[in-house]
Amino acid sequence: MTALATAPTARPRPARAWRAVVRLHRPALVFWGLFVAAVSAVLLWAYGPGGNAAAAAWRRPCTVDLCDTGYAVDTYHLAYRFCEALITFLPVLVALWAGGLLIGREVENGTAELAWSQSVSPARWLLTKLAVPAALLTAGTTLLVLLHRLLFDAHQVPKGWNWSDSGTFEANGPIAVAYPLLGLALGALAGLIAGRAVRGLIGGLLANATAATLIGLAGPHLVPWRISVGDLKEGYAAPSGVIHGGEGAVTSTGAHIADPCTGAGKACPAAHDIVGYYSEYHPSSQFWPLQLTETALILVVAALATAAAFALLRRRTP
Repeated sequence: MTALATAPTARPRPARAWRAVVRLHRPALVFWGLFVAAVSAVLLWAYGPGGNAAAAAWRRPCTVDLCDTGYAVDTYHLAYRFCEALITFLPVLVALWAGGLLIGREVENGTAELAWSQSVSPARWLLTKLAVPAALLTAGTTLLVLLHRLLFDAHQVPKGWNWSDSGTFEANGPIAVAYPLLGLALGALAGLIAGRAVRGLIGGLLANATAATLIGLAGPHLVPWRISVGDLKEGYAAPSGVIHGGEGAVTSTGAHIADPCTGAGKACPAAHDIVGYYSEYHPSSQFWPLQLTETALILVVAALATAAAFALLRRRTP
């Protein structure tokens, strides 16, 4: 009897801990399943019957006074843009949920401390809390990205979007998979710092918005720009269908400077020794270098936020 009384409390197996997370956050799991299913269905519709109808309407011959493609083309583009907007907005939802419900609410209610004292270590608790959503988010967003690329590559109507469009670029590659993981990590960190559901929700939102903005600004500069130069007659000669960067004037020595003649007269270039203009851009051939470098940056920031969350948890628990 003494041996039984003093035996250490058995900790749950990792598989049981994962099931507990799924059971506790079942509404979020149901929402995620419905989200992936609904967006996938719309993308597949646009790729199949919606795209076929739009292509047929696009090829319809014009009358003397009118080229009417009907609603088919508009609906096709609306479905594409709607799904794209949902994919790019997903990290915000993840950060809100992670900061408010996944971590902040459990710390506020004391259920996290109860779990640490009776069944599972703080580190395993946080690991399970992050690993299960991360796996489900990765699987779901990977499917959505593949379907988005399938629709984009089909181009049933040869007009309406470009690889460099804001939203299209992010949703067409691994960036769309990495950003929800960043939202998860930042939301979890915010929830631990705040210790309250509402504060964690707000903190996750602000942290995710700040990180996404800074990464978005830095992303195009991670890959060397291509430069096009035009003479005074051509002006800025960057090709179309690209990601545009900086631009300015070129002097007779080849130096690139800010254009001092915007809105000035024809005598201004000669007065400043300007012989042409330059434009920085990324062509479509740099899609994958841009995607992979920005994805790596996102994952590094997510890893740092995760490490900070574990370090904070160790400091707060015995």
